[in-house]
Amino acid sequence: MTAVSEMLWIDRLEDEHRDAVGAKVFRLGEIARLGVSVPRGFAVPALGLSAFLQASGLDATVRAALADLDPADDAAIEVAASRIERDFAAAAFPADLGAAIADAYQQLCLATEAEVSVAVRSSGAREDGATASFAGQFVTVLGVRGIENVLAAVKECWASAFSARVLAYSLRNGLSPLDPALAVGIMSLVSARSAGVAFSVHPTTGSRSRVVVEGSWGWGEAVVQGLVTPDYAELDKADGRVLTYRVADKHTVSLFDADAGRVVERAMPEHLVATRVLSDAELIGLHRAVVAIEKKYGAPVDVEWAIDDRFADDACVVIVQARPVTTLRESAPLTWDPFANAMRFGLAGGATHG
Repeated sequence: MTAVSEMLWIDRLEDEHRDAVGAKVFRLGEIARLGVSVPRGFAVPALGLSAFLQASGLDATVRAALADLDPADDAAIEVAASRIERDFAAAAFPADLGAAIADAYQQLCLATEAEVSVAVRSSGAREDGATASFAGQFVTVLGVRGIENVLAAVKECWASAFSARVLAYSLRNGLSPLDPALAVGIMSLVSARSAGVAFSVHPTTGSRSRVVVEGSWGWGEAVVQGLVTPDYAELDKADGRVLTYRVADKHTVSLFDADAGRVVERAMPEHLVATRVLSDAELIGLHRAVVAIEKKYGAPVDVEWAIDDRFADDACVVIVQARPVTTLRESAPLTWDPFANAMRFGLAGGATHG
């Protein structure tokens, strides 16, 4: 059993760590074992939230706030969530757990720079399941630098397990909100030259003979928010041939502002507006990664990717998230909501849900 203060590194995860690190972090560990690049980082195990609740006395607060809540009473759920959020913000971080996170963060920094910017993201054991999904309901805080800010972001992720949205979803689906089993991943941000989403199945026709890729320059927020029309590519799944590549006019770019600690939108530099985003080598790398991930899970997947500008050729492809496609029917188009499914990991700034 994983100890509360034992930080679990993504590239060293074993099957026994599945529940400890949550679905999304564990899936990144599985992808890393395929030889596919993922962000470097570690997870605060799900037991950390329980330890925090007990050490701070918040467990009693949470139970009292949730007592006899009616799943249909939105107003009461909002009141309970607000009370829990207020008490979370005031509670002190357990010293031993904070020291363990600080030590792991220091190790992560030594591999890159003095204080590396990270994505601090929630990873629930029940997220992205084949039946019930909490996708988009927990918080991710991005562009976090320095241990005090990292610890504050961890608390923000934990608190999101008791947001009004999550409480309502849990209560209405017969799930206990008192046992969120929420881990937190802390991972280096990718230096994204471009970013986007890819499917191992055609998202509108349902054809499983295609890999579909969409992407734009910079980070992924402009794509998610519908602020830019991304380039579009279709590849033959069997041999990776590029069957279609449409270059879009991309007028907005998302860039990471290191001083502000968040992603900002800017006008696309004129020379990039109608310039092809993905090279053939990058498409080959994306095809290889998507096919390998689908083979691993034995079902269609959608993945979020970034092209790391520190590397060349297909080695620059980094997979930052993968999940099963749950709405595909054999003879019907895939229903895809880009705001729910796309770019849920480390490609946007500030606090997001995912």
